[in-house]
Amino acid sequence: QVQLVESGGGLVQAGNSLRLSCAASGLTFSSYLMAWFRQAPGKEREFVAAMSWSGGTTNYADSVKGRFTISRDNAKNTVYLQMSSLKPEDTAVYYCAARQFLTPANSRDPIRYRYWGQGTQVTVSS
Repeated sequence: QVQLVESGGGLVQAGNSLRLSCAASGLTFSSYLMAWFRQAPGKEREFVAAMSWSGGTTNYADSVKGRFTISRDNAKNTVYLQMSSLKPEDTAVYYCAARQFLTPANSRDPIRYRYWGQGTQVTVSS
Protein backbone atom coordinates (compact mmCIF):
# COMPACT_ATOMS: atom_id res chain seq x y z
CA GLN A 1 0.00 0.00 0.00
CA VAL A 2 1.52 3.27 -1.13
CA GLN A 3 1.49 6.13 1.33
CA LEU A 4 2.72 9.70 0.93
CA VAL A 5 2.70 11.72 4.14
CA GLU A 6 3.38 15.44 4.09
CA SER A 7 4.52 17.45 7.08
CA GLY A 8 6.02 20.80 7.92
CA GLY A 9 3.16 23.11 7.08
CA GLY A 10 2.09 25.95 9.31
CA LEU A 11 1.50 29.67 9.72
CA VAL A 12 4.35 32.00 8.82
CA GLN A 13 4.78 35.69 8.13
CA ALA A 14 5.51 36.94 4.66
CA GLY A 15 9.21 36.90 3.85
CA ASN A 16 9.94 33.94 6.06
CA SER A 17 10.82 30.37 5.15
CA LEU A 18 9.31 26.94 5.64
CA ARG A 19 10.39 23.42 4.69
CA LEU A 20 7.89 20.76 3.76
CA SER A 21 8.65 17.05 3.83
CA CYS A 22 6.91 14.13 2.17
CA ALA A 23 7.73 10.64 3.41
CA ALA A 24 6.91 7.82 1.03
CA SER A 25 6.34 4.15 1.73
CA GLY A 26 5.09 1.13 -0.19
CA LEU A 27 6.85 2.02 -3.42
CA THR A 28 10.32 1.91 -4.92
CA PHE A 29 10.91 5.56 -4.17
CA SER A 30 14.11 5.89 -6.17
CA SER A 31 12.27 5.02 -9.39
CA TYR A 32 9.58 7.68 -9.04
CA LEU A 33 9.44 11.26 -10.15
CA MET A 34 8.27 13.30 -7.16
CA ALA A 35 6.36 16.55 -7.33
CA TRP A 36 4.69 19.21 -5.24
CA PHE A 37 1.33 20.77 -6.07
CA ARG A 38 -0.79 23.26 -4.17
CA GLN A 39 -4.42 24.21 -4.03
CA ALA A 40 -5.82 27.43 -2.64
CA PRO A 41 -9.49 27.76 -1.66
CA GLY A 42 -11.70 28.08 -4.71
CA LYS A 43 -8.85 27.42 -7.11
CA GLU A 44 -7.63 24.45 -9.11
CA ARG A 45 -4.69 22.38 -8.01
CA GLU A 46 -1.55 23.86 -9.50
CA PHE A 47 1.93 22.57 -10.15
CA VAL A 48 4.74 23.85 -7.94
CA ALA A 49 7.86 21.76 -8.56
CA ALA A 50 9.05 18.33 -9.67
CA MET A 51 12.25 16.34 -9.46
CA SER A 52 13.37 13.31 -11.44
CA TRP A 53 14.02 9.97 -9.78
CA SER A 54 17.75 10.63 -9.69
CA GLY A 55 17.46 14.21 -8.52
CA GLY A 56 19.31 15.38 -11.59
CA THR A 57 16.46 17.27 -13.25
CA THR A 58 13.93 19.69 -11.83
CA ASN A 59 11.02 21.78 -13.04
CA TYR A 60 9.47 24.76 -11.30
CA ALA A 61 6.40 26.89 -11.75
CA ASP A 62 7.31 30.42 -12.73
CA SER A 63 5.57 31.73 -9.63
CA VAL A 64 8.01 29.96 -7.30
CA LYS A 65 11.20 29.88 -9.36
CA GLY A 66 14.09 31.32 -7.39
CA ARG A 67 12.19 31.09 -4.08
CA PHE A 68 11.39 27.38 -3.73
CA THR A 69 13.76 24.43 -3.97
CA ILE A 70 12.76 20.80 -4.36
CA SER A 71 15.14 18.09 -3.18
CA ARG A 72 15.01 14.41 -2.34
CA ASP A 73 16.82 11.86 -0.25
CA ASN A 74 16.36 8.44 -1.80
CA ALA A 75 17.93 6.76 1.22
CA LYS A 76 15.17 8.21 3.40
CA ASN A 77 12.35 7.90 0.84
CA THR A 78 11.64 11.57 1.36
CA VAL A 79 11.14 14.59 -0.86
CA TYR A 80 11.42 18.16 0.43
CA LEU A 81 10.22 21.58 -0.59
CA GLN A 82 12.25 24.46 0.84
CA MET A 83 10.17 27.61 0.56
CA SER A 84 11.78 31.01 1.03
CA SER A 85 10.60 34.59 0.68
CA LEU A 86 7.06 33.40 1.21
CA LYS A 87 4.18 35.57 0.02
CA PRO A 88 0.51 35.61 1.07
CA GLU A 89 -0.36 34.23 -2.38
CA ASP A 90 1.60 31.08 -1.50
CA THR A 91 -1.13 30.22 1.00
CA ALA A 92 -2.58 26.83 0.03
CA VAL A 93 -2.74 23.17 0.88
CA TYR A 94 0.45 21.61 -0.43
CA TYR A 95 0.43 18.06 -1.78
CA CYS A 96 3.19 15.74 -2.82
CA ALA A 97 2.65 13.34 -5.68
CA ALA A 98 4.48 10.43 -7.25
CA ARG A 99 4.60 8.90 -10.69
CA GLN A 100 6.88 6.51 -12.53
CA PHE A 101 7.99 6.95 -16.13
CA LEU A 102 7.45 10.67 -16.11
CA THR A 103 10.00 13.38 -16.79
CA PRO A 104 10.07 16.78 -15.10
CA ALA A 105 9.40 18.40 -18.46
CA ASN A 106 6.02 16.64 -18.58
CA SER A 107 5.21 16.84 -14.90
CA ARG A 108 2.83 19.80 -14.63
CA ASP A 109 -0.53 18.12 -15.19
CA PRO A 110 -1.93 16.65 -11.93
CA ILE A 111 -3.93 14.08 -13.86
CA ARG A 112 -0.68 12.28 -14.70
CA TYR A 113 0.01 11.34 -11.09
CA ARG A 114 -0.99 8.04 -9.57
CA TYR A 115 -0.21 8.65 -5.91
CA TRP A 116 -1.01 11.63 -3.70
CA GLY A 117 -0.50 12.63 -0.11
CA GLN A 118 -3.22 14.06 2.10
CA GLY A 119 -1.79 17.58 2.03
CA THR A 120 -0.39 20.04 4.54
CA GLN A 121 -1.67 23.57 5.06
CA VAL A 122 0.65 26.51 4.51
CA THR A 123 -0.65 29.92 5.52
CA VAL A 124 1.38 33.07 4.90
CA SER A 125 0.28 36.20 6.70
CA SER A 126 1.03 39.69 5.43
